[in-house]
Amino acid sequence: QLEAWVTVQRGHAIANNLPLIACNRVGVETANAKFWGNSFICGPQGEFLARAETEAMLLTAEVDMKASERLRRIWPYLRDRRIDAYADILKRYRS
Repeated sequence: QLEAWVTVQRGHAIANNLPLIACNRVGVETANAKFWGNSFICGPQGEFLARAETEAMLLTAEVDMKASERLRRIWPYLRDRRIDAYADILKRYRS
């Protein structure tokens, strides 16, 4: 389960070509509430820049803000979008 959460979050970074900071608390609050931690910072290609595992800690990482721009030139995900099809998302009801 935990690795699935990490994988999904990293996938969001890759899909948007943006760095991502994922916070997840650690420890036990009650007998039924255990928090698994594994907070991390990843770059726009999902690469780990910092990872906390299961202990509470402050994460820092150097993020290359130009990396997203370089990646978007190589992988132009947004270039082929059909913005003409977006009109319905602005409506409360679709006719």
